[in-house]
Amino acid sequence: MGASQLPSWLPVANRLVKALQRAGLPLGTIHVLTVPGRVSGRPRATPVSPLVVNGRRYVVAGLPRSDWASNVRAAGRGELARGRRREDVALTEVADPDLRRAVMRAFPTEVPGGVDFFVRLGLVERGTPEQFAAAADQVAVFEIRPHAGVRT
Repeated sequence: MGASQLPSWLPVANRLVKALQRAGLPLGTIHVLTVPGRVSGRPRATPVSPLVVNGRRYVVAGLPRSDWASNVRAAGRGELARGRRREDVALTEVADPDLRRAVMRAFPTEVPGGVDFFVRLGLVERGTPEQFAAAADQVAVFEIRPHAGVRT
């Protein structure tokens, strides 16, 4: 599988993660990001693993042209959920290549459970910070900021 297609097991895994989250059972670093669809406007949810770098939160799209990344670019906002906690967020794509590299360098330490996903996509061979930093130009990184408060 090349770095341009998703693993065949991903849709099933995503449905399971979303169901567990709705039931109030958070899994590791996984949150569910819901954004309006860029064409339909209907809510579209996908599991993501936010990470913190220098006190700021980010999320990485391993495939920058994925539907969820395109929806985030169009909407610029969404809802981030973990278990039963919900937060309205603003999302901005990181254009600065140095910042993208810093976020990617931190990824394997901050989100160790997500390393295998990037290996399966073919973006890295192992979970080293250096390999992740080198892949920074092949992914989309979005900064997450609060938007209209936190709901519980």
